[in-house]
Amino acid sequence: MDAGVQPPNMWISYAITALVVLAVLAVRLRSMNRLRPLKIERLWLLPAIYMLFGAMAFATHPPTVTGWLFAAVGLLLGAALGWQRGRMMEIHVDPESHALNQKASPASLLFIVALILVRQGARIAMGPGGYGGEMHVDPLVVTDVLIAFAIGMFSAQRIEMYLRARRLLEDARARR
Repeated sequence: MDAGVQPPNMWISYAITALVVLAVLAVRLRSMNRLRPLKIERLWLLPAIYMLFGAMAFATHPPTVTGWLFAAVGLLLGAALGWQRGRMMEIHVDPESHALNQKASPASLLFIVALILVRQGARIAMGPGGYGGEMHVDPLVVTDVLIAFAIGMFSAQRIEMYLRARRLLEDARARR
């Protein structure tokens, strides 16, 4: 089969992925304008869960030295992008009760869509079946990088939100 031609089942996979992403976006955009309570004491939970899963994955199939280097790059890139995504989240402090609320920014949602598109592009570049193709990429290394990326992104996003929310809360209390 020609390297530039994708098998029909690949296109079906892309179409299904696009439909799922569009459905999630439609639901998410509807609820995006609502303020939701922000509990800063719980921001550590999601990164901790991802770290637990990451530790289990790395313990089950430890990366090679090169794999660790790629995972470290994924962690740093995820942290940089997560910090930026955290900055896009709107945080509000009620002036009377000092209750914290958050509202997702449309830019943060578009940011996630861009990451999905990048992932799909990488999947296409890896070739049919997603197992390296002509690039000879080890799927375990790719998985390790994505796990590290997710850990970095969710951790940095939550750290940025925590620091900003705490600063906004202190400012609100000082004005009272």
